[in-house]
Amino acid sequence: MAYILNIDTATDICSVALTNNSTLLAYRENNDGKSHAKTLLPFVAEVLKETQLASHQLEAVAISMGPGSYTGLRIGTSTAKGLCYALNIPLIAIPTLQIIAAGVAHSYSPKHQIIPLLDARRMEVYTCIYDTLLQPITDVSAIIVEENTFTPLAQNHQIVFCGNGVEKCTPILRQYEHAILDSTPISARNMADLSAKKFSQKQFEDIAYFEPFYLKEYVAAKPHVKGLQ
Repeated sequence: MAYILNIDTATDICSVALTNNSTLLAYRENNDGKSHAKTLLPFVAEVLKETQLASHQLEAVAISMGPGSYTGLRIGTSTAKGLCYALNIPLIAIPTLQIIAAGVAHSYSPKHQIIPLLDARRMEVYTCIYDTLLQPITDVSAIIVEENTFTPLAQNHQIVFCGNGVEKCTPILRQYEHAILDSTPISARNMADLSAKKFSQKQFEDIAYFEPFYLKEYVAAKPHVKGLQ
């Protein structure tokens, strides 16, 4: 038995799920991308209250490690680190794209390959390929989705595209006859099996030195102030 607090703040959705091994006990979510800092800790308090657990009964915190929103990942990671440090419990990190894939994998057969698409603005996405056992087939990369980006793969495999990048890519993806476009949103609920497995295998992160996986360096936008060049 392991009570694990799962946190995902990599996208516009702020999501918290409390699990016991792979069993979901309680969760909270909202999709207001600007409220992560305000809602994350209250969500943690609410799932603990709903399950009548005290914080000291938690045995690990699992975090969606990226790629994703720079600000969201920083908020989630700092919160997870603080909880782990205060409670003296381990930190578990799970790739965000694997969490997205986990949300749909159970619905498809082993002949399918799963391609999560995480919106990275304009026509760029963060992506990789998983099998239905959630084993990575390719490395994570940032790509520009164009007309023939997935053509060679779609000709030889049955593909499930999922994630918040699917909607903007739909005009391109619908040309693939056997492709499935799955709109299941990312959720900390889908971290249950992944975090339980890592906990049982003691795959923990160094709380002091862990950093989110941004994939690309953060570039701050230059402020535009009238009268200044």
